[in-house]
Amino acid sequence: MEIIVGKTAGFCYGVKRAIDGVKEESKDNKLFCIGEIVHNRQVIEDLQNKGVNFVDDISKVHDAKSKVAIRAHGVKKEIYEMANKNKIDIIDYTCPNVLRIHEIAKEYAEKGFYIILCGKKEHPENIGTISYCGKNYSVIQDEEELKEALKRFEKTKIKKLLVISQTTFSLKKFSLIEQAIKQELKDEENIIIKNTICRATELRQKETEELSKKVDLMIIIGGKNSSNTIKLYEIARKYCKNSICIETVEELPIEKISEYEKIGVMAGASTPKESIDNVIEKLEKVNDNECLKV
Repeated sequence: MEIIVGKTAGFCYGVKRAIDGVKEESKDNKLFCIGEIVHNRQVIEDLQNKGVNFVDDISKVHDAKSKVAIRAHGVKKEIYEMANKNKIDIIDYTCPNVLRIHEIAKEYAEKGFYIILCGKKEHPENIGTISYCGKNYSVIQDEEELKEALKRFEKTKIKKLLVISQTTFSLKKFSLIEQAIKQELKDEENIIIKNTICRATELRQKETEELSKKVDLMIIIGGKNSSNTIKLYEIARKYCKNSICIETVEELPIEKISEYEKIGVMAGASTPKESIDNVIEKLEKVNDNECLKV
């Protein structure tokens, strides 16, 4: 059995920065975090054991001596305003790529643009971005939803359109949406399309596609509520019919593993190295046992 591990598997820069920062701050301070720092159960449990308190709203932070960490996904601008008003000490671990999207959304909203944001409306990252989009915006996930968004855009009589995306949005879906917009709207001077999918996400998605084409079984490791992990699984299934998505090594279907000659392993941006290593170690043990039987 051959085991191929993706070079881009695991923590991206933004996630590592946030987790390392929260761990360090929690050593000497009572620390709260608005929402989950990243979408991974093992990481959250580890931080809770280190004394980090996760709350869904800054209004639940009553200790003036406490510090509040902003998660990698970012938060809506009202959180900053409330923290400033109540003199709460904020430590901002928002991914720099997400902050860039906030700046873009704010700039173009102030210029009078209608904004189309590609991604899931309920995703924490997009909840933050939406707060900078003003009143005229739509959030879409595919070409069908784009049709409705363009109808709303036309009704506003606004002439200028900005298109941006969630950092972990599907690169292929974004390309299809971009093509559809260019076909539908001919006024290119007033249409600005910015691919704000982060570079690490692009590379991970591309590597997942390439690896999935070469293997008999594709294993994606990551949190069940992780957007980028789900995207990787969708890509893997498209190119490798035997694809599974697991959160921990305990979910690995050991009895079936030996059926495959070549196995690919990829992990989402919020998956800790320990989780990846545990899966690889288990696969290698299965492989060793099979070799001994020969």
